Amino acid sequence: MLELTSQQTMDLNSGIAAFETKSFGRAMQLLSPLADLGSDEAQFRVAVMWQNGLGVAANEANAYQNMRAAAEQGHALAEHGLGFMYLEGECVAKDEKQAAEWFRKAANQGMAGSMTTLAMMYRNGQGVEKDEAKAKRLLQAAGFDEEAFG
Repeated sequence: MLELTSQQTMDLNSGIAAFETKSFGRAMQLLSPLADLGSDEAQFRVAVMWQNGLGVAANEANAYQNMRAAAEQGHALAEHGLGFMYLEGECVAKDEKQAAEWFRKAANQGMAGSMTTLAMMYRNGQGVEKDEAKAKRLLQAAGFDEEAFG
């Protein structure tokens, strides 16, 4: 795990605050150097900004690189985001099997959205072998009443 100096921690917190208040130019200025150092929190937010052209011109390669780096460090939101990149073919070639793997990792960290998406993938046999029982278990784990999804 990356150890940040007190100044870097302040920059990270300021960058996250700037991101959350939609001051994306400032957020990129503060977070980009920390993402380059390996901060998963910074990498995730920088990836979102690169992917969506927030405060910078959109750049799919940079978005993927940062999202994957954060996901590989176990950042649950980045695992979920990387799953969607693979599922939709955004910033990377579409690969439903890879999508399922990243959604599974995020689901194992309690991400309800990943559980739900993975359940639908099991229900449809999308990137995984069709398995209605697994789909129902995932939906229940995500907090849904299985009847809500027929």
